[in-house]
Amino acid sequence: MPLMNESEISERLQSTSGWQRQGEQIVRLFTFGNFIQAMEFVNQVAEKAEAAGHHPDIDIRYNKVRLALSTHDAGGLTQRDFDLAASVDALLS
Repeated sequence: MPLMNESEISERLQSTSGWQRQGEQIVRLFTFGNFIQAMEFVNQVAEKAEAAGHHPDIDIRYNKVRLALSTHDAGGLTQRDFDLAASVDALLS
């Protein structure tokens, strides 16, 4: 999958609520009521990621979950990152 250019990344970020660019990845911090809710969310993300064949970096701190998306084998951001971000966001709606 080809890397996105700066214009494409900026455009997608504008339509992707809550995600921010940090270098060659997009990240979002999610906060839940407790650890169990955070883990349930992580398990749902794992199912989406496995189905997409695209796996985020996940950091869990009690009720906070930080997801970071980047297409490592491409060396930066691709459409796959934004597609998975949209799938993750759909879990919350």
